[in-house]
Amino acid sequence: MSSSNTYRAAAPPALDLSSLFGLNGKVAIVTGGSRGIGYMIAAGLVANGVKVYITARKAEACDAAAVELSEHGECISIPADLSTADGLAGFVGAVTAREDQIDILVNNAGAAWGAPLGEFPEIGFDKVMDINVKAPFMLTQALLPQLRAGATAEDPARVVMIGSIDGIRVPIGDNYSYSASKAGIHMLARHLAAHLVQDHVLVNSVAPGPFPSKMMAYMLEDDENREMVIETNPRKRVGTPEDIAGAVIFLASRAGAYTTGTVIPVDGGVSTL
Repeated sequence: MSSSNTYRAAAPPALDLSSLFGLNGKVAIVTGGSRGIGYMIAAGLVANGVKVYITARKAEACDAAAVELSEHGECISIPADLSTADGLAGFVGAVTAREDQIDILVNNAGAAWGAPLGEFPEIGFDKVMDINVKAPFMLTQALLPQLRAGATAEDPARVVMIGSIDGIRVPIGDNYSYSASKAGIHMLARHLAAHLVQDHVLVNSVAPGPFPSKMMAYMLEDDENREMVIETNPRKRVGTPEDIAGAVIFLASRAGAYTTGTVIPVDGGVSTL
């Protein structure tokens, strides 16, 4: 019997939407989940039956976001500054006191800094690198026992790093530390993926283009700048919650169980220009 006949004789795989993309009952963490892209991702996970922990530096905003998201599912706020050792340790302790197993970790929290070349301050590198690169690494490392706890060959744990197209292409602006940090997080994801795949922990990056967020407010809240952003985007629009949440749901679900070490641009085609 040929291999193709053998394959056809086997039980058919589960290819319905709930089997491919279902996440009901999973436990997730979304850093920077109180606003912008993090809030969009958390909302998408909550809406699909995931118990989601969100964290952010501003406690009031984090708590308020969790209240809003809890109208659609289960969302818990644990405010923390993950760029500090004490903040990270406190957050990890609070989560692990509640959960023995984490299925999905979305490292989204980020910061940016802009200044002209020749005037860019040292703090503009230190702050951005600490938040955008060091904190995701240290948090992932600290949560490895919980990520490994329920991970299997059939159902791996997932880590999703939120990078940026500014880590793929040269940005227009003067955000030197931001672009360097996002290129760094893309490579960090690949490096971690190579080491953790044997533990059934998959690590990928998503590289968003322009989305409504505080970081993009300086461009999108000005009519002229917003029109320029839209006109230079091949899709002629900015991103929506469905765009970013859908990409993360793919990576976190059975549909993404054979994908690791990748960088997926979600940018309307900007990175192809």
